Amino acid sequence: MILVTVGMQLGFDRLIAAMDALALQLDMPVIAQTGVGEFKPLNMEASSRIAPDEFEKLVQQSRLIVSHAGIGTVLTAQRFQKPIVLIPRRAKLGEHRNDHQLATAEKLEGRPGILIAQDETQLAGKIHEGLEIGDFAAQRSDSAEQLQTAITRFIETGAL
Repeated sequence: MILVTVGMQLGFDRLIAAMDALALQLDMPVIAQTGVGEFKPLNMEASSRIAPDEFEKLVQQSRLIVSHAGIGTVLTAQRFQKPIVLIPRRAKLGEHRNDHQLATAEKLEGRPGILIAQDETQLAGKIHEGLEIGDFAAQRSDSAEQLQTAITRFIETGAL
C-alpha cells in the first residue's frame, strides 16, 4: 500500500490530483490523507483527517509514503524505516506562504530512503524508485538514529 499525506493544516490539491491519476497505474492500494483541499479523489481511498494512532498503523502497513515536504512526516517515515517521496509545496502556486518546503527538500535530497520529486511530472518515476528501495536502515549512523529519536520525542511530547 502507498500512503499519501499532505498534513492536517493545508490542502495540497496538486499532489492529491497527481496521485489520484497515478493510482490507476499502480499495482497496490493508495490511501490518502488530503487535508482541507478541494480536489476529491476518485481512484484512491481518501480522508481529510486521519487520527494519529490510525495514521501510525497506516505508515507501518505501507510500502511507501508520498508526502509534502513536511518534516514531521519525514521523521515518521524514518522512525518506521519507510521510504518516502517528497514533493514540496510552492509559494508561487499559492500552496504555502513561503518556499521553506523547497529548502527542506534540497537539504534532504540524497539521504537514504528519501526521494524528491520537484513537481508532479517526476512523481511516477520517484514512486517506482521508492518501491524498489530495500532496507535503508543500515545506512544510518548511530548518532543520526539518536538525534532522530530525540527530535521525534520532542515533537510528540515536548520533552527534551
